Amino acid sequence: MNAPVKTVRQLESYIAGDWVRGAGKAVPLLDAATGAEVALIDASGLDMKRALNHGREAGGPALRKLSFHERALMLKALGQALMEAKEEFYALSTATGATRTDSWIDIEGGVGTLLSYASKGRRELPNTRTLVDGDVEALSRDNTFSGQHILTPLEGVAIHINAFNFPCWGMLEKLAPTLLAGMPAIVKPASQTAYLTELMVRRIIATGILPRGALQLISGSVGDLLDHVDCQDVVTFTGSAATGRKLRAHKAIVENSVRFTMEADSLNAAILGPNAVAGTEEFDLFVKEVAREMTVKAGQKCTAIRRVIAPRAAVEPLIKALGDRLAKTALGNPGEEATRMGPLASLAQRDEVRARIAELQGDAEIVAGDPSQAKLTSGDAEAGAFLSPVLLYCDKPGSAKAVHDVEAFGPVSTIIPYETAEEAVELARRGKGSLVASVFTNDAAFAREAVQALGPWHGRVMLGNRVSAKSSTGHGSPLPVLVHGGPGRAGGGEELGGMRSVKHYMQRTAVQGAPWLLSEVTGRWMQGAKTRQDGIHPFRKSLAELEIGDQLVTASRTVTLEDIEHFAHFTGDTFYAHMDEEAAKANPFFDGRVAHGYLIVSFAAGLFVDPAPGPVLANYGVDALRFLTPVNPGDSLQVTLTCKQINPRETEDYGEVRWDCTVTNQEAQLVAQYDVLTMVAKSWPA
Repeated sequence: MNAPVKTVRQLESYIAGDWVRGAGKAVPLLDAATGAEVALIDASGLDMKRALNHGREAGGPALRKLSFHERALMLKALGQALMEAKEEFYALSTATGATRTDSWIDIEGGVGTLLSYASKGRRELPNTRTLVDGDVEALSRDNTFSGQHILTPLEGVAIHINAFNFPCWGMLEKLAPTLLAGMPAIVKPASQTAYLTELMVRRIIATGILPRGALQLISGSVGDLLDHVDCQDVVTFTGSAATGRKLRAHKAIVENSVRFTMEADSLNAAILGPNAVAGTEEFDLFVKEVAREMTVKAGQKCTAIRRVIAPRAAVEPLIKALGDRLAKTALGNPGEEATRMGPLASLAQRDEVRARIAELQGDAEIVAGDPSQAKLTSGDAEAGAFLSPVLLYCDKPGSAKAVHDVEAFGPVSTIIPYETAEEAVELARRGKGSLVASVFTNDAAFAREAVQALGPWHGRVMLGNRVSAKSSTGHGSPLPVLVHGGPGRAGGGEELGGMRSVKHYMQRTAVQGAPWLLSEVTGRWMQGAKTRQDGIHPFRKSLAELEIGDQLVTASRTVTLEDIEHFAHFTGDTFYAHMDEEAAKANPFFDGRVAHGYLIVSFAAGLFVDPAPGPVLANYGVDALRFLTPVNPGDSLQVTLTCKQINPRETEDYGEVRWDCTVTNQEAQLVAQYDVLTMVAKSWPA
């Protein structure tokens, strides 16, 4: 009896709300470890213009109707749903050549990025649809004409063209800031591992969390998609610099000034400090980190260490230590628990890496590993794309070219010796721009000089030493809150970086006009805008009753010498300017003894606070506190408190209110200015 024939599924694209297949001949995608067919892929004949229009006409408007907090909660719900389905993704991920540990970075690392942006979005962004950028610029002396920068979502589509090495994280780390900004996306994963991306997109769409048109998928070639982009669209690309340059030069991208972000080749360096000799903790940490970065994801990471820069005196023990450690790497089928490194993504990728190793051998010699054969603990050496870790040594890096130009995108690194600290950083800079460099040292002076020299050439610099060893996320881990990108050959972009990346999908606009109109536009009160004094203390108003511009002007209070001395002894702040008349007069800023700044703030609170229980639940701080005019005994203080911004929380019974607080003296001079931050109930009684 014949065994049933297993049908290999053809991947589909998700276009304009429908799952569709390409009209051409589908190409098989193979398991990286076994060579078996995993899926078929084709996107020929799809209407790419329709996909763009659908994102612009359906996805964009739906997302822009949501506030930043609503979008953040959407990301949170999506992340939670994907986490519940993670085992399904893990099961398929082994076909990409990833071990469980590798897959964790891709799957849970990607979901974690969604959740990080969800959290930061609610903490750092207002619950509005327009983002105020920077302070108000006064454009007239009488506060009748002002300027304010704002950020609003672009009205196009973000096209994300991603690499093969992280089919989940590569999509999610771009989607998080895109959707939070209020912009729809079209995702085009690299074909080799697109089956995992397609599965995740299917599960995303099935949740129903995203508005229609917010996310579309192209499984296969983009066809004529880029022919139809305009100035409201964004294109991001992760892959080779050569392909990125071609895309960046696309006629429609150039003519329409389309925003284009690229993350490309990167010859990342790890530098062993001059004093981190064999036997030191930093030396051991360095060996461990280089070996890890060579073997995680089989070295198929844009942030992997390609150049190992070490003092010449440390080269011999470094080669031995790394060689011994790499030799112990269990290479085999990624589905096996004992496997520590799986295959490359495909046989073609293995051939590519072998070719790059041959180029590197023009400058360097292999000192560990054999690229022509792999010693396996499991798996098929012929059908699987296995490659042993390969360590090279370049004795004359100053005259070498390939080691500073050629990236072998696999488990390959080259040790490069240096004579002086200046030469070490210069060798790192010869990578012509990289995503990340790491410096392993316990020498503060070397760390300081290295960071200053490496900064212009790198998107991130990691300092490794014995203190941070246990808590460090390592050389090769991009983090949602930090910049992921780099200058020069690395592409010049910043895919991550907290709220910095969100703004990439928004337009900065300078709005000029009467302050009251600007206040209406931005939802934030400013000097010159309308105020309301209706006889009701603003602290007696819930969010349902409070309005921007609600204002309280207090009575006055005179500051006495007794007040100053009592505050000094009560707090222990007996600074001479408060206690010694002669010394205070000798100070260029004072005419005599002055009140403490924090006494002024305390007296101000006493003037404007309504003490009875009410909608104001708590004071959680002040922002931008400045003391502008000294207060002497006999001066009086008066406070003007104005509701500046109201920020209700979506999932709570309260919100934040920001109050503009100005303290003036009897001559109407500005004594102090700051923002008071309070938590206020949405309704009262609650």
